[in-house]
Amino acid sequence: MENAPGVQQLFFQHIKSNLPSHLSLVDEIADLLDISTDSAYRRIRGEKPVSFDELRTLCSHFKISLDQLFHIETDSFIFTGKLADNTSNFFSEWLNDVLLKYTYINNFEKKHIYFLTKDIPFHSFFQFPELARFKFFLWMRTFLHYEDLKGKKFSVEQEYKEFEDIGRKIIDVTNKTPSTEIWSHECINATIRQIEFYREANVFNSKNDVSILYTKLEELVNHFEKQTESGKKFAVGSLPNHQSAEYNLYLNELFLGDNTIVAELNNTKVSFLSHSVLHIVTTRDERFSNYVYDGMMNMLQKSTKISLSGEKTRSRFFTFLREKIERRKAALNHT
Repeated sequence: MENAPGVQQLFFQHIKSNLPSHLSLVDEIADLLDISTDSAYRRIRGEKPVSFDELRTLCSHFKISLDQLFHIETDSFIFTGKLADNTSNFFSEWLNDVLLKYTYINNFEKKHIYFLTKDIPFHSFFQFPELARFKFFLWMRTFLHYEDLKGKKFSVEQEYKEFEDIGRKIIDVTNKTPSTEIWSHECINATIRQIEFYREANVFNSKNDVSILYTKLEELVNHFEKQTESGKKFAVGSLPNHQSAEYNLYLNELFLGDNTIVAELNNTKVSFLSHSVLHIVTTRDERFSNYVYDGMMNMLQKSTKISLSGEKTRSRFFTFLREKIERRKAALNHT
């Protein structure tokens, strides 16, 4: 009878389960610990003990909680994330971190993202340069308090090439990743409030900037409706094909979402929680992520699927969103 794997072997099995399929466990361990592949194999097989320094390096790099691994029952969960600092590079770093997270998810053979959204998923705005620029400006000026944007007005013509390039990469990756999203009738309110706040505060360069943003927001809604009809993700202006990722959209009329994301990756789950507007914290804690996932499944049962099926509800929902935008555009013409 074979011996059951020891704690050290289980530790490396846990690391392997969190690695994308294209990465080699032994190569990753060898590079990280600066040892030969033979030495890495001996540690993975449990033939050579892992030192405390090596354990600390591995846990830090792979974001592993030993409490979780050894099934120590506590009321604590280990999250990772980065807080904004006073440097002007934070926003660029934040966008790159978003790209890395989505790329990490997409590299798994089996992957699916579940999104309980309070707003339209933020990366979706990157599909329209005008909306992307508005969000970039808003996040940096109002939420991150960038000094060089104090007193500046916004124009849809103002390009942010570095950010827009990253945004396009994020869209490209997310369009390849199957997802299920739960929306409510309130999902468009945050963006409308942001536009109206800037309009009333006289932050826009011209009234035409406001009009363009509402037009592009309506086009984004129209694109979501097309994706929902087909049950597939695809780029704006194109059509779905056999390589298009699965897209499921549910409408929940009871609860307001909180922008929680849980990703199912092979046999593991990872949770992403938003806080303080832009910040995201991540946990691979099995107990926590399974709890979030179960809650998401329960929410789906209380929601109406409007992708592929539910044509009547789908049509009414997207018409409702467009009417909200049209009312703002009409009010703009009378100011």
